[in-house]
Amino acid sequence: MAGGEAVIVAGIGLRPGTSEVDILACLDQALRQAGVAPTALRLATIASRSREAGLLATARSRNAELVAIPDEALKGYEAACATRSTRIASLYGVGSVAEAAALAAAGPGSVLIQPRIATARVTCALARSTS
Repeated sequence: MAGGEAVIVAGIGLRPGTSEVDILACLDQALRQAGVAPTALRLATIASRSREAGLLATARSRNAELVAIPDEALKGYEAACATRSTRIASLYGVGSVAEAAALAAAGPGSVLIQPRIATARVTCALARSTS
Protein backbone atom coordinates (compact mmCIF):
# COMPACT_ATOMS: atom_id res chain seq x y z
CA MET A 1 0.00 0.00 0.00
CA ALA A 2 1.14 3.52 -0.67
CA GLY A 3 2.84 5.28 2.18
CA GLY A 4 3.05 2.12 4.27
CA GLU A 5 -0.71 2.13 4.91
CA ALA A 6 -1.72 -0.81 7.07
CA VAL A 7 -4.03 -3.33 5.46
CA ILE A 8 -6.76 -4.99 7.47
CA VAL A 9 -7.14 -8.67 6.68
CA ALA A 10 -10.37 -10.43 7.53
CA GLY A 11 -9.87 -14.13 8.00
CA ILE A 12 -13.08 -15.96 7.19
CA GLY A 13 -14.14 -19.44 8.14
CA LEU A 14 -17.39 -20.66 6.67
CA ARG A 15 -19.58 -23.66 6.07
CA PRO A 16 -20.18 -24.71 2.46
CA GLY A 17 -23.06 -22.82 0.85
CA THR A 18 -22.92 -19.81 3.19
CA SER A 19 -24.54 -16.72 1.68
CA GLU A 20 -22.94 -13.35 1.02
CA VAL A 21 -25.48 -11.80 3.43
CA ASP A 22 -24.33 -14.07 6.28
CA ILE A 23 -20.64 -13.44 5.54
CA LEU A 24 -21.11 -9.67 5.35
CA ALA A 25 -23.04 -9.63 8.63
CA CYS A 26 -20.20 -11.42 10.45
CA LEU A 27 -17.52 -9.30 8.74
CA ASP A 28 -19.28 -6.06 9.64
CA GLN A 29 -19.74 -7.21 13.23
CA ALA A 30 -16.00 -7.94 13.51
CA LEU A 31 -15.09 -4.55 12.03
CA ARG A 32 -17.45 -2.77 14.46
CA GLN A 33 -16.09 -4.69 17.45
CA ALA A 34 -12.53 -3.83 16.46
CA GLY A 35 -13.48 -0.20 15.89
CA VAL A 36 -11.93 -0.06 12.42
CA ALA A 37 -13.20 1.20 9.09
CA PRO A 38 -10.42 0.14 6.74
CA THR A 39 -9.71 1.89 3.48
CA ALA A 40 -7.93 -1.27 2.35
CA LEU A 41 -9.45 -4.67 3.14
CA ARG A 42 -8.23 -8.13 2.18
CA LEU A 43 -10.16 -11.35 2.78
CA ALA A 44 -8.49 -14.66 3.52
CA THR A 45 -9.71 -18.22 3.95
CA ILE A 46 -8.51 -21.76 3.52
CA ALA A 47 -7.96 -22.83 -0.07
CA SER A 48 -10.68 -25.48 0.15
CA ARG A 49 -13.30 -22.73 0.74
CA SER A 50 -11.89 -20.01 -1.51
CA ARG A 51 -14.27 -20.71 -4.42
CA GLU A 52 -17.45 -20.49 -2.34
CA ALA A 53 -19.97 -18.31 -4.21
CA GLY A 54 -20.94 -16.30 -1.12
CA LEU A 55 -17.32 -15.51 -0.33
CA LEU A 56 -16.53 -14.52 -3.92
CA ALA A 57 -19.59 -12.23 -3.90
CA THR A 58 -18.44 -10.70 -0.60
CA ALA A 59 -14.99 -9.96 -2.03
CA ARG A 60 -16.56 -8.32 -5.08
CA SER A 61 -19.00 -6.23 -3.04
CA ARG A 62 -16.21 -4.93 -0.77
CA ASN A 63 -13.68 -4.55 -3.60
CA ALA A 64 -11.37 -6.79 -1.58
CA GLU A 65 -8.66 -9.17 -2.70
CA LEU A 66 -9.41 -12.76 -1.67
CA VAL A 67 -6.37 -14.76 -0.57
CA ALA A 68 -6.52 -18.56 -0.47
CA ILE A 69 -4.28 -20.02 2.23
CA PRO A 70 -3.26 -23.67 1.74
CA ASP A 71 -4.88 -25.73 4.50
CA GLU A 72 -1.50 -27.06 5.69
CA ALA A 73 -0.06 -23.52 5.93
CA LEU A 74 -2.50 -22.67 8.73
CA LYS A 75 -0.70 -24.94 11.17
CA GLY A 76 2.20 -22.51 11.44
CA TYR A 77 -0.14 -19.99 13.08
CA GLU A 78 -1.53 -22.21 15.84
CA ALA A 79 0.50 -20.49 18.58
CA ALA A 80 -0.75 -17.05 17.48
CA CYS A 81 -4.44 -17.98 17.64
CA ALA A 82 -6.35 -16.39 20.51
CA THR A 83 -9.28 -18.83 20.39
CA ARG A 84 -9.60 -22.56 19.85
CA SER A 85 -12.33 -24.79 18.47
CA THR A 86 -11.59 -28.45 19.11
CA ARG A 87 -13.70 -29.42 16.05
CA ILE A 88 -11.69 -27.10 13.78
CA ALA A 89 -8.41 -28.22 15.36
CA SER A 90 -9.22 -31.84 14.57
CA LEU A 91 -10.04 -30.95 10.94
CA TYR A 92 -7.31 -28.42 10.14
CA GLY A 93 -4.68 -28.67 12.86
CA VAL A 94 -5.27 -25.10 14.02
CA GLY A 95 -7.68 -23.75 16.64
CA SER A 96 -9.18 -21.04 14.45
CA VAL A 97 -9.26 -21.00 10.66
CA ALA A 98 -10.33 -17.35 10.70
CA GLU A 99 -7.49 -16.19 12.96
CA ALA A 100 -4.80 -18.27 11.26
CA ALA A 101 -5.93 -17.22 7.76
CA ALA A 102 -5.99 -13.54 8.75
CA LEU A 103 -2.48 -13.70 10.18
CA ALA A 104 -1.11 -15.74 7.27
CA ALA A 105 -2.48 -13.32 4.67
CA ALA A 106 -1.39 -10.23 6.63
CA GLY A 107 2.22 -11.38 6.49
CA PRO A 108 5.22 -11.38 8.83
CA GLY A 109 4.89 -9.16 11.88
CA SER A 110 1.12 -8.87 11.58
CA VAL A 111 -1.02 -8.64 14.68
CA LEU A 112 -4.45 -10.01 15.50
CA ILE A 113 -6.68 -7.02 16.25
CA GLN A 114 -10.00 -8.87 16.58
CA PRO A 115 -10.17 -12.48 17.76
CA ARG A 116 -12.59 -14.79 16.05
CA ILE A 117 -16.27 -14.04 16.34
CA ALA A 118 -18.75 -16.67 15.27
CA THR A 119 -22.25 -16.70 13.87
CA ALA A 120 -24.22 -19.78 12.86
CA ARG A 121 -22.33 -20.31 9.57
CA VAL A 122 -19.36 -17.92 9.60
CA THR A 123 -16.35 -16.99 11.71
CA CYS A 124 -14.33 -13.83 11.20
CA ALA A 125 -11.12 -12.52 12.75
CA LEU A 126 -9.11 -9.42 11.86
CA ALA A 127 -5.37 -8.89 11.55
CA ARG A 128 -3.41 -5.77 10.72
CA SER A 129 -0.52 -5.96 8.32
CA THR A 130 2.55 -3.97 9.25
CA SER A 131 4.04 -4.08 5.76
